[in-house]
Amino acid sequence: MPRAIRIHETGGPEVMRLEDVEVAAPGAGEVQVRHTAIGLNFIDCYDRSGLYPQKSLPAGLGREAAGVVTAVGKKVRGLRAGERIAYVGPPGAYAELRNVPASLVVKIPAGVSDEQAAVLMLKGGTACYLIRHTYRVQRGDVMVVHAAAGGVGSLLAQWGRKLGALVVGVVGSAEKVALAKKNGCKHVLLRGRDDVPAQVKKLSKGLGAHVVYDGVGKDTFIESLDCLRRRGMLATFGNASGPVAPFSPAELARRGSLFLTRPVMMDYTATRPELEAIARETFAAAKKKWIRVEINQRYKLADVAQAHRDLEARKTTGATVILPA
Repeated sequence: MPRAIRIHETGGPEVMRLEDVEVAAPGAGEVQVRHTAIGLNFIDCYDRSGLYPQKSLPAGLGREAAGVVTAVGKKVRGLRAGERIAYVGPPGAYAELRNVPASLVVKIPAGVSDEQAAVLMLKGGTACYLIRHTYRVQRGDVMVVHAAAGGVGSLLAQWGRKLGALVVGVVGSAEKVALAKKNGCKHVLLRGRDDVPAQVKKLSKGLGAHVVYDGVGKDTFIESLDCLRRRGMLATFGNASGPVAPFSPAELARRGSLFLTRPVMMDYTATRPELEAIARETFAAAKKKWIRVEINQRYKLADVAQAHRDLEARKTTGATVILPA
């Protein structure tokens, strides 16, 4: 019988259980997937903790994975058993076998491994919509990337460098400075040591950044606003340190008519053409080596609680995959 991680209550990593599960034949519009690699993301911690409420309990966890189609349901076109696929979907990817809507699935192109695809779908797709659609980075732009040694941050930094931006990375520990530079950051600032807004202004000839990409949330929000130039944009796309507290929109006016957005991937992949476009652009960037998928941690499905602890303790760098077998 296949196994999956389930939670019966929200809370810390200890609430996750590895259980035997029944997986029915795929229904109409579904495909059954045997997972080969599963992506680990902060959103999984939000789902587990209750920050992002589950529809009901018990529930699964995990949003992205890659694998092989084992069966297709009725009304599924263009997919067949044996094909390599990847997807981002509702929680439940921490599993050996699963049924998912065919509308969420994309084929993995030749030259991209299952492990790479498993982390490119959400992390790569997030980097893609942020840097090409939320704010379209241009040559000469100054962009600030928080957590520049992390999964999404490392991809943003690499992509920004290829686009000709001046990339300023921010990291939380001295050990991550060299990794952020390797990822494409021209300059790397250390939180707790450097005055990040002052240094960004200095590096941008007193003007500030065109865009700040912030997946940290509460601890860096005001700092990120203070890094921006007049009419700059803050894209706050994650809550690694907790959700941002309510604030007055007047703070945006006071700092120079700033733009603020809280983007989520589902709004950039809401239609099938949008999903295919993001996946195509992301995989193309990987194949052109504009972005390198650095998988620096691998955990067994049975050890996913430790993976969550390490992620929340900022012990991970780059991308992390969970291996079902």
